[in-house]
Amino acid sequence: MLQQSNGMTFHKSNHSSHPEALCQEAAGLEAIRQVLTEHQIPIQIPQVHAVNDHSLKLQRIDHRAGSAHQWTAFGQALAQLHQIPQAQLGWLQDNFIGLNPQRNGWSDDWGQFFCQHRLGFQLTLLRDVQQRRTWQQLLDRIKRPLTQWLNQHLDHPSLLHGDLWSGNVLFDATGVWLIDPAVYCGDAEADLAMTQLFGGFPAVFYRGYESARPLSAAYPVKKIIYNLYHQLNHLNLFGSGYLGGCERAFAVLLQRFG
Repeated sequence: MLQQSNGMTFHKSNHSSHPEALCQEAAGLEAIRQVLTEHQIPIQIPQVHAVNDHSLKLQRIDHRAGSAHQWTAFGQALAQLHQIPQAQLGWLQDNFIGLNPQRNGWSDDWGQFFCQHRLGFQLTLLRDVQQRRTWQQLLDRIKRPLTQWLNQHLDHPSLLHGDLWSGNVLFDATGVWLIDPAVYCGDAEADLAMTQLFGGFPAVFYRGYESARPLSAAYPVKKIIYNLYHQLNHLNLFGSGYLGGCERAFAVLLQRFG
């Protein structure tokens, strides 16, 4: 997708093979905005000016580096968002994680949803047939105990940004903004795990988050499980640089659940 700023508008053009990608991005932004507005949570979402299969026009954000105070406030506000129980797990329609499809649908079984629609679906996208077969067999082997464990360690479904790395968090003089979601409802700690995948957010963010919503004792293992999804996605999108991370994560899961 090509991106450019013009005056007060930020413009994205869709040249991918998925014509619905920008419309799904806009729908995700609006879904997060509704919950933030309803509960008066101080996180901002850019206004969608126009969207179709080819183009998305958003409110432009004159972003800058976030201050320690802003990162702390963002951590606290994200915890507020995650504390709001959602009715179901999943999402009403498929959307996208980066340039890859993200499978959704509604569910009442978090472990099954994550194994099938997150890990399992990414395995179907692998180009290396032998690698796909090996990891699918491993997932089949651990799926039952992994599913049970994830369900046991879920507080409630939370609305997730879904692609929460530093490039999708912007700051300006007014506060924090979220962009480019891969929205769905799931374990809040899946969002937290991704914040630590590519270098991590500042320590004050985590202190702010945990002051409002302490992380669970299971989080160190959850972080490996949830970030395996994103590592597989990056392997599928960008190639073998992410192979080692996937192999290490699968080895941990096999040791823990095999």
